[in-house]
Amino acid sequence: MITLTDIVKIYETRKGPRKVLNDINLRVGMGEKIGILGLNGAGKSTLIRIISGAELPTSGKIFRGMSVSWPLAFSGGFQGSLTGIDNLRFVCRVYGADFRRSVPFVQEFSELGNYLNEPVKKYSSGMRARLAFALSMAVEFDCFLIDEIIAVGDSRFHEKCRIELFEKRKDRAMLMVSHNGEFIRAHCERVAILVAGRLHMFEDVEESLVFYHNHAASQASLDGS
Repeated sequence: MITLTDIVKIYETRKGPRKVLNDINLRVGMGEKIGILGLNGAGKSTLIRIISGAELPTSGKIFRGMSVSWPLAFSGGFQGSLTGIDNLRFVCRVYGADFRRSVPFVQEFSELGNYLNEPVKKYSSGMRARLAFALSMAVEFDCFLIDEIIAVGDSRFHEKCRIELFEKRKDRAMLMVSHNGEFIRAHCERVAILVAGRLHMFEDVEESLVFYHNHAASQASLDGS
Protein backbone atom coordinates (compact mmCIF):
# COMPACT_ATOMS: atom_id res chain seq x y z
CA MET A 1 0.00 0.00 0.00
CA ILE A 2 1.09 3.55 -0.80
CA THR A 3 -0.71 6.25 1.15
CA LEU A 4 -0.60 10.02 0.63
CA THR A 5 -2.06 12.11 3.45
CA ASP A 6 -2.74 15.85 3.14
CA ILE A 7 0.08 16.44 0.65
CA VAL A 8 0.76 20.11 -0.10
CA LYS A 9 3.37 21.44 -2.51
CA ILE A 10 4.17 25.15 -2.73
CA TYR A 11 6.72 26.71 -5.07
CA GLU A 12 8.18 30.15 -4.54
CA THR A 13 7.88 32.28 -7.68
CA ARG A 14 8.64 35.88 -8.57
CA LYS A 15 4.95 36.61 -8.12
CA GLY A 16 4.88 34.95 -4.71
CA PRO A 17 4.05 31.46 -3.43
CA ARG A 18 2.17 29.15 -5.80
CA LYS A 19 0.31 26.17 -4.33
CA VAL A 20 0.50 23.42 -6.95
CA LEU A 21 -0.90 20.59 -4.80
CA ASN A 22 -3.49 21.22 -2.11
CA ASP A 23 -4.31 18.53 0.50
CA ILE A 24 -3.84 15.51 -1.76
CA ASN A 25 -5.04 12.19 -0.32
CA LEU A 26 -4.57 8.94 -2.23
CA ARG A 27 -4.18 5.19 -1.64
CA VAL A 28 -2.67 2.70 -4.08
CA GLY A 29 -2.98 -1.01 -3.29
CA MET A 30 -0.97 -3.96 -4.62
CA GLY A 31 -1.74 -4.57 -8.29
CA GLU A 32 -4.01 -1.52 -8.65
CA LYS A 33 -3.93 0.53 -11.83
CA ILE A 34 -4.80 4.17 -11.08
CA GLY A 35 -4.78 7.03 -13.55
CA ILE A 36 -4.41 10.71 -12.76
CA LEU A 37 -5.67 13.09 -15.44
CA GLY A 38 -4.95 16.79 -15.56
CA LEU A 39 -4.43 19.59 -18.03
CA ASN A 40 -0.94 20.85 -18.81
CA GLY A 41 0.47 22.59 -15.75
CA ALA A 42 -1.99 20.95 -13.34
CA GLY A 43 0.81 19.45 -11.24
CA LYS A 44 0.73 15.83 -12.46
CA SER A 45 4.48 15.43 -12.84
CA THR A 46 5.07 17.19 -9.52
CA LEU A 47 2.80 14.66 -7.82
CA ILE A 48 4.51 11.69 -9.43
CA ARG A 49 7.95 12.99 -8.43
CA ILE A 50 6.78 13.41 -4.84
CA ILE A 51 5.42 9.85 -4.74
CA SER A 52 8.73 8.54 -6.08
CA GLY A 53 10.74 10.48 -3.51
CA ALA A 54 12.55 12.52 -6.17
CA GLU A 55 10.95 15.65 -4.69
CA LEU A 56 9.70 16.45 -1.19
CA PRO A 57 6.26 17.83 -0.35
CA THR A 58 5.96 21.14 1.47
CA SER A 59 3.77 19.36 4.04
CA GLY A 60 1.88 16.09 4.45
CA LYS A 61 2.93 12.47 4.82
CA ILE A 62 3.74 9.63 2.43
CA PHE A 63 3.75 5.96 3.44
CA ARG A 64 5.35 3.53 1.00
CA GLY A 65 4.55 -0.04 2.00
CA MET A 66 5.84 -1.42 -1.29
CA SER A 67 8.80 -0.70 -3.53
CA VAL A 68 8.18 2.23 -5.89
CA SER A 69 9.96 3.03 -9.12
CA TRP A 70 11.22 6.42 -10.09
CA PRO A 71 9.05 8.06 -12.82
CA LEU A 72 9.66 5.97 -15.93
CA ALA A 73 12.13 7.59 -18.33
CA PHE A 74 13.04 10.17 -15.64
CA SER A 75 16.81 10.68 -15.97
CA GLY A 76 17.33 13.44 -13.43
CA GLY A 77 19.08 11.07 -11.03
CA PHE A 78 21.89 10.12 -13.41
CA GLN A 79 25.46 11.09 -12.61
CA GLY A 80 26.57 12.65 -15.89
CA SER A 81 30.27 11.91 -15.49
CA LEU A 82 29.60 8.18 -15.07
CA THR A 83 28.95 5.84 -17.97
CA GLY A 84 25.60 4.20 -18.57
CA ILE A 85 26.98 0.94 -17.16
CA ASP A 86 28.33 2.69 -14.07
CA ASN A 87 24.96 4.31 -13.48
CA LEU A 88 23.38 0.86 -13.76
CA ARG A 89 25.86 -0.49 -11.22
CA PHE A 90 24.94 2.33 -8.81
CA VAL A 91 21.18 1.76 -9.25
CA CYS A 92 21.57 -1.99 -8.67
CA ARG A 93 23.54 -1.34 -5.48
CA VAL A 94 20.91 1.09 -4.15
CA TYR A 95 17.94 -1.20 -4.91
CA GLY A 96 19.63 -4.52 -4.16
CA ALA A 97 19.35 -5.80 -7.73
CA ASP A 98 21.80 -8.26 -9.31
CA PHE A 99 24.15 -6.17 -11.45
CA ARG A 100 25.51 -9.11 -13.47
CA ARG A 101 22.01 -10.23 -14.45
CA SER A 102 20.88 -6.67 -15.21
CA VAL A 103 23.66 -5.78 -17.67
CA PRO A 104 22.55 -8.06 -20.57
CA PHE A 105 18.95 -6.90 -20.23
CA VAL A 106 19.86 -3.20 -20.26
CA GLN A 107 22.23 -3.71 -23.20
CA GLU A 108 19.55 -5.46 -25.26
CA PHE A 109 16.60 -3.30 -24.27
CA SER A 110 18.17 0.16 -24.46
CA GLU A 111 19.82 -0.52 -27.83
CA LEU A 112 22.54 1.98 -26.88
CA GLY A 113 25.44 -0.26 -27.90
CA ASN A 114 28.88 1.18 -27.19
CA TYR A 115 27.32 4.36 -25.75
CA LEU A 116 26.70 2.42 -22.53
CA ASN A 117 30.44 2.79 -21.95
CA GLU A 118 30.36 6.55 -22.51
CA PRO A 119 29.56 9.25 -19.91
CA VAL A 120 25.81 9.91 -19.72
CA LYS A 121 26.45 13.66 -20.16
CA LYS A 122 27.24 12.85 -23.81
CA TYR A 123 23.81 11.27 -24.36
CA SER A 124 20.95 12.93 -26.18
CA SER A 125 17.68 13.34 -24.25
CA GLY A 126 16.25 10.35 -26.13
CA MET A 127 19.24 8.17 -25.23
CA ARG A 128 18.95 9.14 -21.57
CA ALA A 129 15.24 8.29 -21.64
CA ARG A 130 15.97 4.86 -23.15
CA LEU A 131 18.56 4.17 -20.49
CA ALA A 132 16.22 5.31 -17.71
CA PHE A 133 13.40 3.09 -18.95
CA ALA A 134 15.72 0.09 -19.31
CA LEU A 135 17.04 0.60 -15.76
CA SER A 136 13.43 0.80 -14.50
CA MET A 137 12.66 -2.57 -16.05
CA ALA A 138 15.90 -4.09 -14.74
CA VAL A 139 14.73 -3.55 -11.13
CA GLU A 140 11.63 -5.47 -10.00
CA PHE A 141 9.39 -2.85 -8.37
CA ASP A 142 5.98 -3.49 -6.78
CA CYS A 143 4.62 -0.22 -8.17
CA PHE A 144 5.58 1.60 -11.35
CA LEU A 145 5.13 5.35 -11.73
CA ILE A 146 4.33 6.27 -15.31
CA ASP A 147 4.51 9.76 -16.76
CA GLU A 148 3.58 10.70 -20.32
CA ILE A 149 7.29 10.91 -21.04
CA ILE A 150 7.21 7.11 -21.39
CA ALA A 151 6.48 7.60 -25.10
CA VAL A 152 10.09 7.96 -26.20
CA GLY A 153 11.77 6.78 -29.38
CA ASP A 154 10.14 5.58 -32.58
CA SER A 155 6.95 3.54 -32.78
CA ARG A 156 8.86 0.25 -32.69
CA PHE A 157 10.66 1.16 -29.46
CA HIS A 158 7.43 2.53 -28.00
CA GLU A 159 5.74 -0.83 -28.65
CA LYS A 160 8.70 -2.59 -27.07
CA CYS A 161 8.21 -0.48 -23.92
CA ARG A 162 4.47 -1.22 -23.87
CA ILE A 163 4.99 -4.99 -23.98
CA GLU A 164 7.72 -4.93 -21.32
CA LEU A 165 5.62 -2.87 -18.92
CA PHE A 166 1.93 -3.54 -19.53
CA GLU A 167 2.12 -7.19 -20.56
CA LYS A 168 5.12 -8.70 -18.76
CA ARG A 169 4.43 -6.73 -15.55
CA LYS A 170 0.64 -6.61 -15.63
CA ASP A 171 0.48 -7.93 -12.04
CA ARG A 172 2.22 -4.83 -10.63
CA ALA A 173 0.59 -1.71 -9.25
CA MET A 174 0.80 1.27 -11.59
CA LEU A 175 0.13 4.95 -11.10
CA MET A 176 -0.16 6.78 -14.42
CA VAL A 177 -0.37 10.52 -14.95
CA SER A 178 -1.50 11.94 -18.27
CA HIS A 179 -3.61 14.54 -20.05
CA ASN A 180 -4.69 11.84 -22.53
CA GLY A 181 -8.02 10.28 -21.61
CA GLU A 182 -7.66 7.39 -24.08
CA PHE A 183 -4.35 6.31 -22.54
CA ILE A 184 -5.96 6.27 -19.10
CA ARG A 185 -9.07 4.42 -20.34
CA ALA A 186 -6.89 1.69 -21.85
CA HIS A 187 -4.87 0.95 -18.72
CA CYS A 188 -6.63 2.09 -15.55
CA GLU A 189 -9.29 0.74 -13.18
CA ARG A 190 -9.76 3.95 -11.16
CA VAL A 191 -9.15 7.55 -12.14
CA ALA A 192 -8.50 10.79 -10.28
CA ILE A 193 -8.72 14.24 -11.87
CA LEU A 194 -6.30 16.94 -10.73
CA VAL A 195 -7.99 20.35 -10.80
CA ALA A 196 -6.72 23.51 -9.10
CA GLY A 197 -4.37 21.47 -6.95
CA ARG A 198 -7.06 19.10 -5.66
CA LEU A 199 -7.62 15.45 -6.53
CA HIS A 200 -11.15 14.27 -7.46
CA MET A 201 -11.39 10.46 -7.29
CA PHE A 202 -13.77 8.41 -9.47
CA GLU A 203 -14.49 4.68 -9.24
CA ASP A 204 -16.05 4.70 -12.72
CA VAL A 205 -13.56 5.42 -15.51
CA GLU A 206 -16.17 6.70 -18.00
CA GLU A 207 -17.64 9.08 -15.43
CA SER A 208 -14.17 10.46 -14.76
CA LEU A 209 -13.58 11.07 -18.47
CA VAL A 210 -16.84 13.00 -18.81
CA PHE A 211 -15.82 15.18 -15.86
CA TYR A 212 -12.33 15.70 -17.32
CA HIS A 213 -13.52 16.60 -20.82
CA ASN A 214 -16.09 19.05 -19.39
CA HIS A 215 -13.34 20.64 -17.29
CA ALA A 216 -11.03 20.87 -20.33
CA ALA A 217 -13.76 22.48 -22.42
CA SER A 218 -14.56 24.95 -19.66
CA GLN A 219 -10.89 25.88 -19.31
CA ALA A 220 -10.50 26.33 -23.06
CA SER A 221 -13.52 28.64 -23.06
CA LEU A 222 -12.01 30.74 -20.27
CA ASP A 223 -8.65 30.92 -22.02
CA GLY A 224 -10.34 32.06 -25.24
CA SER A 225 -12.45 34.76 -23.62
